[in-house]
Amino acid sequence: MITLTVNGQTHRIDAEPDTPLLWVLRDFLRLNGTKYGCGIAYCGACTVEVDGNVVRACIVPASAAEGSDIRTIEDLDDHPVQRAWIEHQVPQCGYCQSGMIMAAKGLLDRNPEPSDADIDVAITNVCRCGTYTRIRAAIHTAAAKMREGRA
Repeated sequence: MITLTVNGQTHRIDAEPDTPLLWVLRDFLRLNGTKYGCGIAYCGACTVEVDGNVVRACIVPASAAEGSDIRTIEDLDDHPVQRAWIEHQVPQCGYCQSGMIMAAKGLLDRNPEPSDADIDVAITNVCRCGTYTRIRAAIHTAAAKMREGRA
């Protein structure tokens, strides 16, 4: 049994300790916003926060997250990043967007005024639709709104 705190709720899960956190979230907890993309931590579709750190859930064993505060896209509720995503019409297919939004949130939590270079370094998620220009614009918009206190 593994005990995980996800989005503020504690869950006891009957999973093998080496089960990737991604599959625990999706298959055991039915939190399907976190997506499977590549399984090797490259694409970022599975991005979540563990103790405030942006991680790729496909390579984190669930047992390694035990005792941590895990946050998924389902925990965000009208966050400035989500509003900026809508304002800039970022998604095309949308598959990568939950991971992209979590990565952007993590960046803004650490750096409230990122430059384009900061964004390029921090957001390594892959968007096959190529909406990177809109992603960058949305991150700048969300940062400005968060700085203004309209978060």
